Amino acid sequence: MAEVVVVVGVRGFGLACARRLGVGRDLLIADVDAGVLAQTEQMLAGEGYRVTGVQVDVSDRASVDACAERARSLGELRVLVHTAGISPAMAPWERIFAVNLIGTIHVLDAFGPLAGPGSVGIVMASNAANYTPVPPEIETELAIGPIDGLREVVQRVPGHDTGLGAYWLAKRSNQLRVQALAGAWGAKGARILSVSPGIIATPMIAYERSVGSPVDATAAGTPSGRMGTSEDIAAAVAWLAGPEASFITGTDLLVDGGMIAALRWANLTTADPSDDSRQTRPRVAS
Repeated sequence: MAEVVVVVGVRGFGLACARRLGVGRDLLIADVDAGVLAQTEQMLAGEGYRVTGVQVDVSDRASVDACAERARSLGELRVLVHTAGISPAMAPWERIFAVNLIGTIHVLDAFGPLAGPGSVGIVMASNAANYTPVPPEIETELAIGPIDGLREVVQRVPGHDTGLGAYWLAKRSNQLRVQALAGAWGAKGARILSVSPGIIATPMIAYERSVGSPVDATAAGTPSGRMGTSEDIAAAVAWLAGPEASFITGTDLLVDGGMIAALRWANLTTADPSDDSRQTRPRVAS
């Protein structure tokens, strides 16, 4: 039976992951934007990939279920890479919550039954999940709480109704859901992980720059001194999905050029997503 690689979200590092992982396999790519999807499918087919495009809105469970069923029809799931999401400045907090938090749960719930021996699921979280702690009782709900109650859960957290606050909580939920699902995936002989990028040069970051986010100055202040590239993320994902990482599951890989390290131990600054006064301040060790 054919091996299937699924990449949900094909802009930015989704495309780079598709190119790395799809060689010699059946590649299913999914995106909410029909135009971007068609263009990417045509491009990859021209490069020699066996590729199928499926339009999907991850905030709509029925849409995600249809995508998973299309993947099932192609063969055995080898790798799932979920990259779809929106940035803090792109939408109101409710939409960020619906796409980045609920949408990720939809994908994990729909594709979990397809996992089997040797399957690997990789969810794109963010280093924003490490900006400031989430209260332990909230973390428990974000990890294993029923989907219908999560809107009320996040509304108990100060700053949830800001773009950065909603993004922070969603990405922390992504990390925690992966941890909580490791046992269930392991029982099938499968692995599940999250990857937390820092500032990566993608269209999403270009949009953040266009609305005034200090992404260039922040990236310059990290130990790496630069933004990451889509290939930096794809290389990490390919390693995690391969046999060299077969003992790694239920955890998060931080790929951020040292940004979180600098926030804690150097003079790098960022907005505190839990501070609903919207102040920007250093989060560093004195």
